[in-house]
Amino acid sequence: MPVESGSSAARQAKQKRKSHSLSIRRTNSTEQERSGLQRDVLEGQDSKLPLPLRTNLLDLFSQIEREFENLYIENLELRREIDTLNDRLAGEGTALEGADLAKGALKTKASHSTSQLSQKLKTTYKASTSKIVSSFKATTSRAVCQLVREYVGHRDGIWDLSVTRTQPVVLGTASADHTAMLWSIETGKCLLKYTGHQGSVNSIKFHPTEQMALTASGDQTAHIWRYLVQLPTPQPVADISVTGRNSTVSLTERRRLLLPPPQQTPCEDDVDFSDKDDADGEAEGPADCPSLRVATTTLRSHQGVVIAADWLVGGKQVVTASWDRAANLYDVETSELVHSLTGHDQELTHCCTHPTQRLVVTSSRDTTFRLWDFRDPSIHSVNVFQGHTDTVTSAVFTVGDNVVSGSDDRTVKVWDLKNMRSPIATIRTDSAVNRISVSTNHKVIALPHDNRQVRLFDMSAVRLARLPRSNRQGHQRMVCCSSWCEENSTCNLFTCGFDRQAIGWNINIPALLQEK
Repeated sequence: MPVESGSSAARQAKQKRKSHSLSIRRTNSTEQERSGLQRDVLEGQDSKLPLPLRTNLLDLFSQIEREFENLYIENLELRREIDTLNDRLAGEGTALEGADLAKGALKTKASHSTSQLSQKLKTTYKASTSKIVSSFKATTSRAVCQLVREYVGHRDGIWDLSVTRTQPVVLGTASADHTAMLWSIETGKCLLKYTGHQGSVNSIKFHPTEQMALTASGDQTAHIWRYLVQLPTPQPVADISVTGRNSTVSLTERRRLLLPPPQQTPCEDDVDFSDKDDADGEAEGPADCPSLRVATTTLRSHQGVVIAADWLVGGKQVVTASWDRAANLYDVETSELVHSLTGHDQELTHCCTHPTQRLVVTSSRDTTFRLWDFRDPSIHSVNVFQGHTDTVTSAVFTVGDNVVSGSDDRTVKVWDLKNMRSPIATIRTDSAVNRISVSTNHKVIALPHDNRQVRLFDMSAVRLARLPRSNRQGHQRMVCCSSWCEENSTCNLFTCGFDRQAIGWNINIPALLQEK
């Protein structure tokens, strides 16, 4: 019984809509007569508007009325279809709400038109960018930026890397696996492993004239240790092909890895591509690598993670940056604290020293970086620069009078030391920027990104190149640091990341600058 009553009501409503539709159609059929009557009425009315203008307005309103009538007729037809479906489903004990079904029909129609528009936009975008992509492929095919060698052996992500300034020239890496390693640049063989830290090793820098390394760690200390290595005979460069997971490292994971965690056995899911040999033992690189456990000097005064450290010009003093919001200046010979540089509102992220002057720049999560001047022993001035909107991940000096700063706000800014009120150039990218480096001779900025890319820019913010990357080449996770070594003929740029490898690149800088 409820079904029959519902169907009869639906038929009555249907008949009413049909009669209303017929009345509208009859109105449309006499449209010309109605327009003529309206014009006669307008002619008899008093109005300040000229008759042609009034006639034009009447025609426009008539067109608008016709459009609304057409829409109304389409709406009635849709409702008629809804009634038909309801009548058909009523016998099965199911009814649809007319409004809901109408919304569904409109959504389907809108989604269809949206998908067509999206497809057109994609086609247009591909066509317009094909020339750019092809030109980029031609550039890389000429080996302007070429991957030369990979340095695999760490059991966790690599935070930092650096190249020695004296002979023998070796590559140093600092890793979250609590070790620092020295590598032969030409062969990729591990020459020495330093295991003196109890936490993540967050940075590594080499003495300007002696065979000494400075490492900063999550165990709240910085170590100075001497090394003695012998370079092996160079081997031919082999083809390189690696695979790995495509992922990034969150800030929470970064903090967890920087702190000294308890000893744990990694589960099977945590094994990355660089751990292929870890299931059976050490990776091939450090299998026969000698290790060093005792530091020459241990610097202790921070109350938090020591995130970075660097040598001042001359190598007699070092500066450390910590999560305790302070940077400390130490005397290398006595290990005594000379100055504690305070003022940042949040944790420090990086520190860097000028290559020829007693200047220090510290970066912080408080979106600022500070320039400390120790050239005058009696006056230690500090300047605060607020050019970023997020964490300043690094700020480095160039050989000239410039400072280049990178940030999590996806920008890199170039500053002039003589006038640092505003940057002289700004590089805008699509991903957070980590520890940058600037080449000495040509001043090319290497930008390591969270999205696994490495890009090269000049000091005028002109993009020069993007290092080649694919599933079988380049970094597979966040790129943490870059370091130039233009004097080396094999590899003049090095990068490292959380895919547990460092990569040596050969960059044809003159060719890049010529194509700019």
